[in-house]
Amino acid sequence: MSMDSQLLQKYNIPVPRYTSYPPVPYWDDSIDVDQWKSVFSSQVAKGNREDGISLYIHLPFCESLCSYCGCNKKITTNHSVEDVYIDALLKEWDMYLSLMNEWPVIRELHLGGGTPTFFSAANLEKLLSGIFSKAMIHPQHEFSFEGHPNNTTLLQLQTLYRLGFRRVSYGVQDMDPEVQRVISRIQPIENVQTAVENARQAGYHSVNFDLIYGLPLQTADTMRRTIEQTIALKPDRIAFYSYAHVPWTSRGQRLFDEKDLPSTGEKMKLYQLGKDMFTAKGYREIGMDHFALPNEDLYIAKQEGRLHRNFMGYTTQHTSMLIGLGVSSISDAGSAYAQNEKTLHNYYAAIDKNEFPLTKGYFLTTEDIHCKNYILDIICKGNTVFNKEDIPMLKKYSFPELTSLEADGLIQWSERGLQLTVTGDHFVRNVCSAFDMFLQQKKLAGEKPKFSKAV
Repeated sequence: MSMDSQLLQKYNIPVPRYTSYPPVPYWDDSIDVDQWKSVFSSQVAKGNREDGISLYIHLPFCESLCSYCGCNKKITTNHSVEDVYIDALLKEWDMYLSLMNEWPVIRELHLGGGTPTFFSAANLEKLLSGIFSKAMIHPQHEFSFEGHPNNTTLLQLQTLYRLGFRRVSYGVQDMDPEVQRVISRIQPIENVQTAVENARQAGYHSVNFDLIYGLPLQTADTMRRTIEQTIALKPDRIAFYSYAHVPWTSRGQRLFDEKDLPSTGEKMKLYQLGKDMFTAKGYREIGMDHFALPNEDLYIAKQEGRLHRNFMGYTTQHTSMLIGLGVSSISDAGSAYAQNEKTLHNYYAAIDKNEFPLTKGYFLTTEDIHCKNYILDIICKGNTVFNKEDIPMLKKYSFPELTSLEADGLIQWSERGLQLTVTGDHFVRNVCSAFDMFLQQKKLAGEKPKFSKAV
């Protein structure tokens, strides 16, 4: 077993993905809505208007169930749900506008799902026009959306392009017909190719693919063919995600025969194969799970030290406020998080009463904010500098972990800060976990975390 394989084996342990700190499982199961509104208004007041805000809109509907998916979704073929949901989103937007003394400047916007392209082009325009009618658009904005290769039409692409969108992410996952069959995600390569061609024709400068390794029935041969077909279509970015098998939270995954899942060793080989093939064709690795061509904005942002990460993933934009609209969406006001109701029934009930549809959240302490910043620095820049006042906390919880990470060649560190090594780039989630006080305290107490594994 090579050294790399030994490290992969050692560090393939349950750790959060760190789209937030603290991670969502550590948040409170309820939220003081008045306190949230106060923190939100305070953040708006002190924020730099020129920086703008980020906006995430969750569109949960899908026409069929993809059994691997852990996202919040509602399966239906009844498209009359679109109008009702859009009306609720616009009412929720008005609630947030009521906490601001002037219209916001939208710098970043992402449509996630579910399947955003479940919505017709006309209804996507209705939703976004309603949002934009009460906001200003930042001149350096970045708008993106997730599309299903089977149902993203040229008209939808053209409509969204006209509204300012320049990036589309296609949920490809895998190209192999048998893998697609077992995960209930049938999409012939011809459909993927057409979706890419339509996006290029409409003028999009960034076409991205989401791929997953570790799915049922995947082998080195099927993965190699998937990546060869992916590279032939020349996406600008590739998100190469580890399949998170969490049947305790995602009921669709209970449909799998777990004997069809690659073993830990096989899954590691799939990851290494993908990484090697992408880099051999000129893609550059960016943080966790992401690859991009050298002329892509995400890679340039990393080279220039501007890379940021939020609930929407890696981004070139760094705003002080993220508003999440729609069922299960998450908002980030810098020192507080709030998550919306996870069921449509509860979400609609709150909106109908003109109440914020919040179900859980977390208000960060000064210690939390420092740890959040350490994790963001490591995940985005590969280094961080420690605050002197944090040294006692770090000595107790983080430094023992850092000593072990350095011994394995993943970091270089002192009491001033740390720097990832080239090897450490592959284990960034593990390095970040050294600053996860919730995780470290549970480890000291002998508790086993329940997250997806790092690889």
